[in-house]
Amino acid sequence: MNKGFKLSAAAKREERWGYIMVAPTIIGLLVLNLWPFVQTLYTSFCEHLGFGHYQFVGLENFVEMFQRADFWRATWNTIYFCILTVPLGLFLALLVAMLLNAKIKGKGVFRTIFFLPMVCAPAAVTMVWRWIFNGEYGILNQMMGTHIGWITDPKVVMFACAIVAIWSNIGYDAVLLLAGLQNISKSYYEAAEIDGANKVVQFFHITLPMVSPTLFVVMIMRLMSSVKVYDLIYMMVEDTNPAVTSVQSLMYLFYRESFVAGSRGSGSAIVIWTVLLIGVVTVIQFLGQKKWVNYDV
Repeated sequence: MNKGFKLSAAAKREERWGYIMVAPTIIGLLVLNLWPFVQTLYTSFCEHLGFGHYQFVGLENFVEMFQRADFWRATWNTIYFCILTVPLGLFLALLVAMLLNAKIKGKGVFRTIFFLPMVCAPAAVTMVWRWIFNGEYGILNQMMGTHIGWITDPKVVMFACAIVAIWSNIGYDAVLLLAGLQNISKSYYEAAEIDGANKVVQFFHITLPMVSPTLFVVMIMRLMSSVKVYDLIYMMVEDTNPAVTSVQSLMYLFYRESFVAGSRGSGSAIVIWTVLLIGVVTVIQFLGQKKWVNYDV
């Protein structure tokens, strides 16, 4: 009986220490994530009167938001940005990961090079790309012999921002996918070679199914990041740029509503709409994963 009592006391002590160890993370989530979201949800039903005072107006902010043309334009811009960046970015990241996983010299150096964009400050990266895309003296136009306004022409500004987004994230995604590739047992490929399967068959029947869980996680992360895009567009396209409406995302519109126009209620409504959009996309992804994600080892 004494021995059982000692084990029970030890288990309780371990349980207390477990709560103590996870307490900073839980407190951080409550204070920095959950409570601000609750405040944003409440603010979306209010009108900001200034100096921290709000007046409850019900669904007025949402009704007004759905009637605005710039809101629907920003919603489409956000979806279009995801369409441009996520599929191509995942494809290039997987390609880079497979190249880095091959038997080549200096793989560590190449991994570092591809990961460097994640280490560099976003402002510095954007300034370099703005110089590259400059319509008058940019290096890209000089190399192509053209005079395209990459960040001033409404027809191409979205493509310019998508290029920067893909370039900035491809290294990070490739490192994650590389970890998934390295977990695939070489015995699968050895058995496939014995059966006479070529590299293409091995990719579609071994590599892609086995790396699909990692690819699924990376896709969720990249989609959520693309829906919430703001800093890239803010630094690439100025407010006075005539092409800003062609690339303005939901988060960019939220910034302008909340901090430029001072309409915190409308800005909060845009945030809630963005959260709902992310939720719908995430649910669709989890429903679709059953058809292509393979969790069998």
